[in-house]
Amino acid sequence: MTRPSANAVAAAAPEMSRKPILSEFLRRVWSDGDVSAVDEFIADSYTIHNDPGDPWNGQTLTRDGFANRLVKSRAAAPDQTFTPVMMIEEGRRIAVAWDWTGTHLGDLPDIPATGKPISMTGLTIYEFDGDRLCGHWQVADRLGIYQQLMAQT
Repeated sequence: MTRPSANAVAAAAPEMSRKPILSEFLRRVWSDGDVSAVDEFIADSYTIHNDPGDPWNGQTLTRDGFANRLVKSRAAAPDQTFTPVMMIEEGRRIAVAWDWTGTHLGDLPDIPATGKPISMTGLTIYEFDGDRLCGHWQVADRLGIYQQLMAQT
């Protein structure tokens, strides 16, 4: 009986899961607002393939551009927290369903800061290039945020 070569065994072995990388990215970058971690998690270019309501929708960003997006996106709720609910991984992509909570401490267009708690849910499909994120597709309940804020004003 012949044994498979080491190369054949390695080729048949499944890739390591990137779920821990994505979990750490969500915690450090989006929840903690650690701008310095962008260099660790984001590829040279990052494409926002589809994210309706995101001012950067359809754009490809450099790491500096992504860091700028992070700072601006967190300004309205700097205490925001992303909580992954479920992750499904296939090849270079991970779909994550998430819950988001924060406090409306910064102005949004036409809505001054209220200091009120806000929350939403969403689903993001992240794409990796090696161990770095290179893009996403996202659907988020941004309308729900505005409805919460309008009900509180």
